Amino acid sequence: MIAAEALAAGLDTPTLCELAGWPRNADARDIRDAFEQALAESGIRLPDRGLARRHALRRMAARLIDGEITPADLATDDWWETDVETAAEQSFVALIPQCDCCIEYTLGLDQQTWAAQLRKAALALTSSPPISRGC
Repeated sequence: MIAAEALAAGLDTPTLCELAGWPRNADARDIRDAFEQALAESGIRLPDRGLARRHALRRMAARLIDGEITPADLATDDWWETDVETAAEQSFVALIPQCDCCIEYTLGLDQQTWAAQLRKAALALTSSPPISRGC
């Protein structure tokens, strides 16, 4: 769908056209390789993994504020391992435990207090200056 949406938005490369026709259950590695090729054909470079994680962390904070995800949803990925560079990123990541079953044990907080602090840190992160284009 991302490839089809990119085509509809005016980004047109041979690989992107091919990718838009692939089935939903295509191999994820093949999709990634083709997507990277389509971006290269368009002159778009992917950010390094660390920067991409920081962008994703900011988007995740915005989704938390918007109510699209719950605080416990953040504990389902390795967000706590993200290399952060700003105080706002550090404050947000510091509140993300390694797993959702360890929230009270890891942070020493009840669920309600933790959720409130996490939302406050998410708001501070999304209100901070963007790290680079794309955030």
